[in-house]
Amino acid sequence: MIGIEWIAVYAALGIFVGFMAGLLGIGGGIVMVPALTAIFLAQGIATDDVVHFALGTSMSAIIVTSFASMRAHNAKEGVIWDIVKMIAPGIILGTFMMTFVAAYLKSIHLAIFFSLFTAYVSIQMIIDKKPKPTRQIAGKKGLFFGGTIIGSISALVSIGGGSLSVPYLVWQNIDLKKAIGTSAAIGLPLSITGTIGYIIAGWDHTSFEQFQLGFVYVPAVLAISLTSFFMAPYGAKCAHILPVPILKRIFAFLLMLLSVKMLFSVIS
Repeated sequence: MIGIEWIAVYAALGIFVGFMAGLLGIGGGIVMVPALTAIFLAQGIATDDVVHFALGTSMSAIIVTSFASMRAHNAKEGVIWDIVKMIAPGIILGTFMMTFVAAYLKSIHLAIFFSLFTAYVSIQMIIDKKPKPTRQIAGKKGLFFGGTIIGSISALVSIGGGSLSVPYLVWQNIDLKKAIGTSAAIGLPLSITGTIGYIIAGWDHTSFEQFQLGFVYVPAVLAISLTSFFMAPYGAKCAHILPVPILKRIFAFLLMLLSVKMLFSVIS
């Protein structure tokens, strides 16, 4: 399964993911899952398992970028740690439980759910609609419940949760910059828990000869993490030069195409 040419493909994917994450502030998972599905199919992974491997590998690759993002926002005092402490238990519970649910779902069902979620994210990017703050911060129980929902959905689509947690926090009267920073901090326990969950839930697929830990393909994680980590700052710099609103709309259509291609690849 492993080969220099495939490592190069993963590295190239990491460069694209890192650049777009820095440029548009999007999570890498929503790009990695359909891309990894296509790559893994080309490498010969069975259709029944391919989306599971894409989800687990993507979740694991998000850990490094989540940590870097959390550090950057924390340095600017953009993280509300009291909220992180209250929402993290729900995030961890929802993420961990849903990885086991995902393990029992067929690839086609996961692909359909991912495509629907991608369509939602793409439409949000195209219309650029911002949530309006309509209420105060929920209490410990409310944040725990909200975190459980965010973690559950994030595990099924392998994202750091930003596309869900940022609107959720802004809706509760949190300043947008603080919501983004707090969401970045939430992404770290989410990605770590999701990775552990996909390793345990897919342990029957572990092969040390093939560098597989459960549903996580280690060479892809290392190559994507390394290149995306170093590329993200360049994307952030270009955000001040390039026409980001136009690029967001173009990228949204690209996301739709990627998700539709993934769906049809799994069906076929």
